Amino acid sequence: MTVAIVFALLVVGSVVFSLVSPWWFTPLASNWGTIDTTLIITFMITGVVFCALVLFMAYSMFRFRHREGIRAGYEPESGKLELWLTGLTSVGIAAMLAPGLVVWKDYVTVPPDAATVEVMGQQWGWAFRFPGADGVLGAVDPMRIDADNPFGLNPDDPHGGDDVLVEGGEVRLPVGKPVKLLLRSVDVLHDFYVPQFRAKMDLVPGMVTYFWFTPTVTGNFEILCAELCGVGHSAMRGTVVVVEPDAHQPWLDEYPTFAQAVRDTALAEAVRQGNSMNQ
Repeated sequence: MTVAIVFALLVVGSVVFSLVSPWWFTPLASNWGTIDTTLIITFMITGVVFCALVLFMAYSMFRFRHREGIRAGYEPESGKLELWLTGLTSVGIAAMLAPGLVVWKDYVTVPPDAATVEVMGQQWGWAFRFPGADGVLGAVDPMRIDADNPFGLNPDDPHGGDDVLVEGGEVRLPVGKPVKLLLRSVDVLHDFYVPQFRAKMDLVPGMVTYFWFTPTVTGNFEILCAELCGVGHSAMRGTVVVVEPDAHQPWLDEYPTFAQAVRDTALAEAVRQGNSMNQ
C-alpha cells in the first residue's frame, strides 16, 4: 500500500515539476522552431506513457495486494491484451517518428540561395572558410593539411585562391540569410552545436557533413563541441556573431585569402632564409 502511494506521488510530482520547471530550451535564434515542436511532441508522448505505466503499477500493487484467504489467478497469456499493447506501442512510436522525419527532410534540403561556409574542427578549436569573389570554395585534400595550410587547400585549384580563411574560433554571419555549413574534422569525431540555433551535426574524419539554418536574431552565440573528443573537449568553444547584412562583408575583408596566406608564408620563409644566410 505504501509503495503504491509513493508511485502515485511520483507521477504527480513529475507532472508538476514539468509544468513549473524553470529549466527549458534556450531562446530560439534560428528558423528551426519545428525542432522544438518535435521535441515537445516526444516529451508529451513519453510523459503520458510514463504516467500510465507508473499509475498502472500503483493500481496493481493496491488492487492485488496480499490479503488473507485470497489466491492469485493464473493467466499465462492474453492474446487480446497483447494486441492492444502492440497496437498502442506502434501508434506511439509512429507519432514520435513521423514529425522527426518531416523535420529531417527540411534539415538536409538546403535552399538554393544559401551561402556556403566551411567549418573545420580539430583538437581543440574551430576555424572557418568562406568562398571568395567567385562564390565557390576551392578543392581540399586532407593530405595537404599542415601548419602552413591548415585547411588542406589545393594550390592548383583556381577557385581556392580567393577563399577567405578565418581562424581563431569566431565567425560572423548575416541575420536573415540562410547558410549551409560544410563540416570537416582534422583528427577525431567532433560535433558543431549552437543551442540557440537548435542545429547540430557530427564532424567525421574523412567525410564532409552538412546542415543549414537561417539566423533570426542578432547577437553572440556560443559554439559547443557536443561530442567527447579528448581531454580538451570542454574547452573546445567558439562564437557565432550574428550581425546585420551590411556589417558582414567589412568583417570578412579583415581576413586573408588563401593566396595572400601563401604569399605571406613564402615571404616569411624567404626572410627567414635570408637571416640564416646573413648569420
